[in-house]
Amino acid sequence: MSKSKDEKSHFDEPSPQRMREALGGFATGVAVVTCGTVGKNACAVTINSFTSVSLDPPLILFCLDKSAFHLDRFLVADSFAVNILSDSQMEVSNRLTQEVVDGLEDLETASLVTGCPVFPDAITALDCRPERVIEAGDHHIMIGRVVAIRPPVTADPLLFFRGRYAALKR
Repeated sequence: MSKSKDEKSHFDEPSPQRMREALGGFATGVAVVTCGTVGKNACAVTINSFTSVSLDPPLILFCLDKSAFHLDRFLVADSFAVNILSDSQMEVSNRLTQEVVDGLEDLETASLVTGCPVFPDAITALDCRPERVIEAGDHHIMIGRVVAIRPPVTADPLLFFRGRYAALKR
């Protein structure tokens, strides 16, 4: 007969630090979300909280911290684009995690339907119209309807795991 262990001694109370440590064990892709128009008033931010919500209708979501530098611009934007980064775009990711007014000024960008900047060397880009914003804790959940997709290129994704970039092992 096995003895039952007191499980209460084997857990931590959730705190921001414990949540970061626990959820850091879930590897994510890295993306850059943009709004505004190529060449004028565009802004961008690196995200790793991105997922598909629905295939029909085509909905995605990403989360922005309520203290994010460009949050106000995304909340009023009539469109945004999600660029899924490749492992060769670590510098772009790092640059756009900073609070920069125009971090896109010397990066090559194009646009699809809405005019939002997309990166030609990203794995793919999704052009979106806002569908809904939900406040949740210290973040806003931004749900968007995909209106155009740039076909994917063959490349390995930029990954984030335990607070650092990671690579696929093949």
